[in-house]
Amino acid sequence: MIEENDYSSWSEPIDEGKISTVMQRVFKMMTAGLIVTACTAAFVLSNINFLYFIMKSIWVWIIAELVLVLFLTFKLKDMGTSTCRLTFYLYAIVNGCTLAPLCYAYTESSIATTFLCTALMFGVMALIGHNTKRDLTKMGSFFIMALLGVIIASIVNLFLKNSMLDLIISIVGIIIFVGLTAYDVQKIKGYANAFSLADEESMTKVVTMGALSLYLDFINIFIKLLRLMGKRKN
Repeated sequence: MIEENDYSSWSEPIDEGKISTVMQRVFKMMTAGLIVTACTAAFVLSNINFLYFIMKSIWVWIIAELVLVLFLTFKLKDMGTSTCRLTFYLYAIVNGCTLAPLCYAYTESSIATTFLCTALMFGVMALIGHNTKRDLTKMGSFFIMALLGVIIASIVNLFLKNSMLDLIISIVGIIIFVGLTAYDVQKIKGYANAFSLADEESMTKVVTMGALSLYLDFINIFIKLLRLMGKRKN
């Protein structure tokens, strides 16, 4: 597992070529993961019996997501190249299954609009994170702490079912994940510059963790935006 360090204050000369290679592979893998998720969700939505099955067992799928994320995060150092990729895409498939019931409640046009808005917000913040000279470490720590608060509030609201609290959680969640996008891009650049990535296995581990971080940022922005601005079916 890559250890946390001050990735913003590089003591070594910045290797732009290595950073560019890593970032290209990260965004390619993240994009591939999003495509897998979208295709999986579309498949589930086109099979009503499978959709109902997932709805009835949604907590099983959510727990499976959590297990896969934790497995990929904490066991990354012990994984081979193929296992890293397989676990990432397996997570993307499971996530597509859990997203399908949510998307089922909204119109196709609002889903498309929300996706475009998400892509625009994500793209802008990714560019900021890539090009800024400002150290985003402190900002990232703040957003991570705020995210823990949102998670706790979301769990509490499962029982309260308060629509106003749900609205606040969605707005705050968007702000958090938009900020984390810039933070994560800068973090990945720091890892790419600080660590030796001479062999494919080391490169794959950095790329996989980077792709997972940005994938999660994108998906969470999309979900929060959909709940905030999506048009539900009649």
